[in-house]
Amino acid sequence: MIKKVIILAGGKGTRISEESKLKPKPMVLIGDIPIIEHIMNIYSNYGDFDFLIACGYKQEVMKDYFKEKFSFISENENKFKFKNNSQIDLIDTGLDSMTGYRIKQILDLYDDETFHLTYGDGLSSVNIDKLSEFHKNNDTLATVTAVRPPSRFGLLNINNNLVTQFGEKKQALEGWINGGFFCINRKVLNYLSDNIYEPWESKPLENLAKDKQLSAFLHEDFWQPMDTIREKEILEELWRSGNPPWIS
Repeated sequence: MIKKVIILAGGKGTRISEESKLKPKPMVLIGDIPIIEHIMNIYSNYGDFDFLIACGYKQEVMKDYFKEKFSFISENENKFKFKNNSQIDLIDTGLDSMTGYRIKQILDLYDDETFHLTYGDGLSSVNIDKLSEFHKNNDTLATVTAVRPPSRFGLLNINNNLVTQFGEKKQALEGWINGGFFCINRKVLNYLSDNIYEPWESKPLENLAKDKQLSAFLHEDFWQPMDTIREKEILEELWRSGNPPWIS
């Protein structure tokens, strides 16, 4: 059975409004293709996946792009061929829905036991095969890829009001954060409510952790979100280098 990936792509992207006024954030270009296509290519490096894209804000932009670039499987359902045996399924999960309700709607549509899940605005060198195996071996309902947040500020060591060392802050000093790239069992539906305004990142994940049903796959290598224009520029610089770290 082809594995399925839920990509959360329905938010309004207000923190990068310079771009998201005209398009959903996952459609912001990194190089000559939108970031969501880079995300799909990350998964495709590890085999065939069907991409279940949770749409909302300005979803017509996404539909027009895929319609122009890929062949329809079902025009009425907005399903498209991707690579090899993979397909793209654009699913309207509501304009104002939060991430928890978007996930619930998609899980209700499919009978698969295990799904991959990620956000439509972040790139990583995470090894999808190792993530899948880790999730299987840990036997919890959900696994989150834990990452170090990108360094933003210079590190100062101070002694008696004098700076004794100045340098770039090390990511290892930052702790771990939610980097997306989840594996989930469909039984997480028991943790999702019918409240359209409930984020996946609040009660669902909090309760999974409380019940010891949330594992952490530690990823020390490249991870970069795209919440701001500066972060978009970082990703574009890496793409122009000819050797972007999210391509294995």
